[in-house]
Amino acid sequence: MIWTRSSRLLRHGRSFPAGRTNNLTHRRPSSSTYCAAAAVSSQQQQQQQYHANSNSFSAASVMMMAAASGMLTSSLLCQCESNQSKPTNNDDNEEEVDELPTYTADQVSKNNGKGNSDRIWMTYGGNVYDTTDFIANHPGGSEKILLAAGGPVEPHWHLFKQHFASDLPMQLMEKMLIGTLHPIDQDKIDEHMEKLTEKRDPYDDEPIRSPLLKVHGDTPMNAEVPSDLLGSEYITPVDTFYIRHHHPVPLLSEEDVEGFRLDVDLTLLSKETTTSTNKDNEKDGNQKHLAKLSLAQIKSLPKVEVTTTLQCSGNRRSGFNDFRKTSGTAWSQGAISTAKWGGARLVDVLMLASDQLAKDNDKGEDDASHRLEEDTASTRGSNNLLQTLQTLQSLLDEHPTLQHLRFESLDGMRASIDILKALSPFGDVILAYEMNDELLPRDHGYPLRVIVPGYAAVRNVKWVSKLELSEEMATGAWQRGLNYKVLPPSVTDANEVDLDQMPGLAEVSVFSGITNVIRVDGEEVGDGEKKKMVPGETVMVKASGWAWAGGGRKVVRVDITGNDGTSWSNGDITLGSNQPRGRAWAWVFWECPAVPAVVCEDGTSVELSCKAVDSSFNSQPGSSDGIWNVRGLANNSWFRLRHRVV
Repeated sequence: MIWTRSSRLLRHGRSFPAGRTNNLTHRRPSSSTYCAAAAVSSQQQQQQQYHANSNSFSAASVMMMAAASGMLTSSLLCQCESNQSKPTNNDDNEEEVDELPTYTADQVSKNNGKGNSDRIWMTYGGNVYDTTDFIANHPGGSEKILLAAGGPVEPHWHLFKQHFASDLPMQLMEKMLIGTLHPIDQDKIDEHMEKLTEKRDPYDDEPIRSPLLKVHGDTPMNAEVPSDLLGSEYITPVDTFYIRHHHPVPLLSEEDVEGFRLDVDLTLLSKETTTSTNKDNEKDGNQKHLAKLSLAQIKSLPKVEVTTTLQCSGNRRSGFNDFRKTSGTAWSQGAISTAKWGGARLVDVLMLASDQLAKDNDKGEDDASHRLEEDTASTRGSNNLLQTLQTLQSLLDEHPTLQHLRFESLDGMRASIDILKALSPFGDVILAYEMNDELLPRDHGYPLRVIVPGYAAVRNVKWVSKLELSEEMATGAWQRGLNYKVLPPSVTDANEVDLDQMPGLAEVSVFSGITNVIRVDGEEVGDGEKKKMVPGETVMVKASGWAWAGGGRKVVRVDITGNDGTSWSNGDITLGSNQPRGRAWAWVFWECPAVPAVVCEDGTSVELSCKAVDSSFNSQPGSSDGIWNVRGLANNSWFRLRHRVV
């Protein structure tokens, strides 16, 4: 079989629109050709694949593929709004391509942004693209997309299949087209892709998910909680907890779990300095300060439980899109959930690692190797608050350059938090191995997940494999790239700003949402039906919903309006009001029994808005236009809901 554009899409459950050519060679890909169809696999197929579980895709394999793969995802969508309104003429496209020069793979490879090359080219579908000016705008980060520099995009999109979810990637690439790839070189890529697709799909071993979730994409899985379920239970059930993934979910065998070791790098605390330029000696020196902790050791530390809300940074991105297009998954309000997490305090894990390293250095490498298997964890905890605070102060005084705690995960993700949050006894940062009194599920980080209460969910790293004390924040797309940077509303091109000078999302603002609205007035005219509403009149409705503030700030008030702010009603906080000030990590549920609401022009619905106020008296802005950003992050404008109440 030849790996043509048609075969590539058909393998992923996609087909071409009627009348479209399926000939790949030397044809400019029409954006409409790449529209998404059905999901890659149905829930039933996922269950069959999960139970088959024969040649399982290991966690190590997932990590290697993630590290070796790049993605050219839909980026600054506002740049292609004009393209969306223009009809595509395939004949014109083909004539335009025929006039472009043809390049060999060798010529393309020399334009990789390295050495004397200042341009970055890539190939896809027999065409050559100059992506130089797009690199900074790549939502997946420049680090990811540069893995395809000077080469084909196809192998990377085989893993990051979200690029087939819409025609926007191709709309963006049309602007970058500079030529065609020599047919012989494209044939080699096709042959490679044919072999690659015959191998086991990295998404074959995904966990079984609840059909109740609203799925935005399943390769990787991104699914939110439907509004009618969002406020049904204060502690979100595991099965309906929202899911936000960047890669396939790591699958660990029993042997993998038994041999799992959490790397804890405490090199920064060492007073020794390595002056040798020999890299091997440098590596050996650092190894003396790298502890390896088993799951059994971590679980033997004092167990603590933290109930906290996690929210995807792009939650309510669809509200931004109503104002102006952004890039990323069009989440509604359901990319937020709350769970009770059980695990070990992060500071206790670091102390355990320090104890282990001290013993290893005293007794030598042989004894250290023995103790990795047999030694029990330190019983030292963080119960003595004054002693803990004194130790923390001494640590920071002795190591003023210590600023960050870095995390790495089994799927290759890297992120970090500031050291004060990490070490504070009031920060409640833990390494969780339980969720809602059950073993941590694969979708939510098994075997270990960092829980950083009050921070953006992206800092709560799943499948964590390494901790590192550091002078600098983590490298990579999720910490330093465009992914989680809130750009000013005026910026639609990341090349216009210095991303390194812009902070990534950490502690977040205040948010709220409405989950239910019912009419509570009106004369019944029979069969339980109320008297018909008249557009423009005011009716009374009952509303309920949720609210949450980051940083441990308590939600002290929720205001609701049914007439766009002309008048306000106060909601009663029904759940979550008893959280301590400064450590209010979880959301609250609220209810307002009587909200005056103006009937919309359709005569059947009303539009409500809500805003929350936290203990620092931060409140939500009325409009999204002043906080709009091209990545669609941190939308905390008034939550607006038009709801049918007849």
